[in-house]
Amino acid sequence: MELRHLRYFAAVAEEGSLLTAAERRLHTSQPSLSRQIRDLETEIGVKLLERQPRGVTLTAAGKVFLDHARLALLQVEAAIEGARRTAEPKRPALAMGFLVGLEVTWLPHLLRMIREEASETEVTLCSLSSPELALALMRGRLDLAFLRPEKQSLGLSFKLLAKEPLLAVLPASHRLASSKKIRPEDLAREIYVSSARTSPVLQAAIQEYASSTGIVLKAKYEGENISSAMSLVASTGGVTLVPLYAQNMLAPNVVARALEGVPPTVDLTLGYNETNTSPLLRRLLSRADELVENVQKQSIIRYAEVPY
Repeated sequence: MELRHLRYFAAVAEEGSLLTAAERRLHTSQPSLSRQIRDLETEIGVKLLERQPRGVTLTAAGKVFLDHARLALLQVEAAIEGARRTAEPKRPALAMGFLVGLEVTWLPHLLRMIREEASETEVTLCSLSSPELALALMRGRLDLAFLRPEKQSLGLSFKLLAKEPLLAVLPASHRLASSKKIRPEDLAREIYVSSARTSPVLQAAIQEYASSTGIVLKAKYEGENISSAMSLVASTGGVTLVPLYAQNMLAPNVVARALEGVPPTVDLTLGYNETNTSPLLRRLLSRADELVENVQKQSIIRYAEVPY
């Protein structure tokens, strides 16, 4: 078995089609790809795929093998990235990722700590969705990230930083904008815009809130991210639910309002790869409580208290 067998199998499983995987992902012929998959099944001794008239589906064994194959491929990528960094130790480097908009609150305090720990460190930043940040951590492309505790995150650890209450965002001209707090039943009567298309953790928190309050929030529109959801709110006259930090991203034509009662929350965590041996990363993780305290003291954003 070779790495290419794992890559070929993962591509076919994700595309659900030998032809699509061959043409779009692997740039090879379908007969060649079919032969490689058969060789892999022969090597393992079990059937991994069920051939259907309109594609392929995973067998029970195939589903298990896919999880392990993905992990093996991620570990190879992380090993390559780690080797490259080690071979070019010109300057200490730290790659950080943020959910879009979180930089405003957390980055200044984190940069101050980095200067105190290793002032010569070269810092690189990126802003991605939470699942994308988790994938970058697994691949060794990021050292740490501010993200949600994603479930499909093999080899990652998450340190809880804060519990973010959810807020309702609506047009500034909306009839409910004059209210200090929004009731669940008010939300249920409005056009609902989903802000969680790329955030399964946020989506789960919103669904749990709707279920616990006995309302139905069926999205008429879906934003690609929180920013696009708020744009849709402004243009459609609808409402959406967002984490507290999104107040940093409010446009003049929309407003945020608290939810009545005990608001639902979504966890904000500091994620990192357990195999990352960076001494600077370990020192920063040891000061995470200090980071949270500084943010709580100096930010206009007020997170829910986290029991440490």
